[in-house]
Amino acid sequence: MSDICSLADLRAVYPQPTGLAVVKEIARIDRQARAFIERSTFLVIATADADGWPDASPRGDPAGFVAVEDESRLLMPDRPGNNRVDSFRNLIANPKVGLLFFVPGHQHSLRVNGEARILTDAALLARFAVNGKPARAVVEVTARQVFFHCGKSLVRAGLWDPERWPSRDGLASLARAIADQVPGVDADKAEQAVAEGIRERLY
Repeated sequence: MSDICSLADLRAVYPQPTGLAVVKEIARIDRQARAFIERSTFLVIATADADGWPDASPRGDPAGFVAVEDESRLLMPDRPGNNRVDSFRNLIANPKVGLLFFVPGHQHSLRVNGEARILTDAALLARFAVNGKPARAVVEVTARQVFFHCGKSLVRAGLWDPERWPSRDGLASLARAIADQVPGVDADKAEQAVAEGIRERLY
């Protein structure tokens, strides 16, 4: 086995990119990126702490939940969760962020990299209210790199093709998986807590 330990090693395996892969990156949220973001119902936010340890966390809401303020700024509301706030703790230490947007059924994705800050202005939180409940916080992302990502991975995965989805037989629920991993967790009580959280604290 041979490790890749330098850029020279890397380029010996992967040649320099060419064509669209090079020119597609822009530094603003143009009309194409805006249209995609306005239709996105799901994204993954990537952050890292001060030591570089990474975290990737899912975010989802109805289409348009991330607001495009202008060509540089996005606003993403935060909803009730488990209060681990891994992403937010990272952003306090290191504001660099990566967002990967998906539109269900669409073959390509959109990447936005930039810097983020966490806002709690009452009027802003109210703007993103659902069912009368304001957002807990709003993440403002200032975009530095914006580019569409080729859909090869989504096509290979068959992500939007139900006929290619693997069987879920044998996969435990969230609560039972955690109960199996962590000694002392009661699976039935955990199931009730998860169901209650989804039923009563989605917003």
